[in-house]
Amino acid sequence: MLERFIQQLGVDDPGAAKAAEIRERLKGRFPPGATRRMTTLGLLVGSVLEPLSPQEGDTLVYATAFAESGALESFLDSFPGPSPTLFQTSIHPSAVQQLMIGRQHPVREFLPLSGGGLLAFHALRAALVSAAPRTVLCGGEERGTWLLDFGLASPRTFAFALALTTAEPQSPLGRVRLEAAPGDGELGLPALFDLLAARRPFHGPVAPGWRLELAWQ
Repeated sequence: MLERFIQQLGVDDPGAAKAAEIRERLKGRFPPGATRRMTTLGLLVGSVLEPLSPQEGDTLVYATAFAESGALESFLDSFPGPSPTLFQTSIHPSAVQQLMIGRQHPVREFLPLSGGGLLAFHALRAALVSAAPRTVLCGGEERGTWLLDFGLASPRTFAFALALTTAEPQSPLGRVRLEAAPGDGELGLPALFDLLAARRPFHGPVAPGWRLELAWQ
């Protein structure tokens, strides 16, 4: 069994907001020069991650299936006169690295993860097996446009950041536990986000042979 306490939680669920609306809402949280080159997902993940103040001794796990696919869509949409700025954004470091580089936040270990239906399980397990006393699990997606037709983008936008500790904090938000158990089933990253955003208890399959328990105070 793997278990940690939930110390802090940050979520952002823009709903059907367009990328331009999200950027306008969040641009004041970062230097103007940095904001112009940050992806929409970078702004979202950065805004929920920064209050958790990643520390030098932390392990940071980042989970996203499609990463900054919206930035690639925007750059390709700029043809036949390709935008140099959109090109720079499309090849920018990942959403987490955009914040870490800008704020110069060092961490003990950085684990970027991507994948399909088992992404949430692998990210949770990486966060729970880390040797660091504190791990920060974050992730998210940005809603795509035409890449959706090819299965290369997310149908929704969201971001979350979760600080997990081995020692029980003074006022924990809750507890997360992974345990081996017979059975099938899986929990996708959007479904995990919905549980976190609503602080909804859960005890069920997260991957074949594994169960997740989310308990809140």
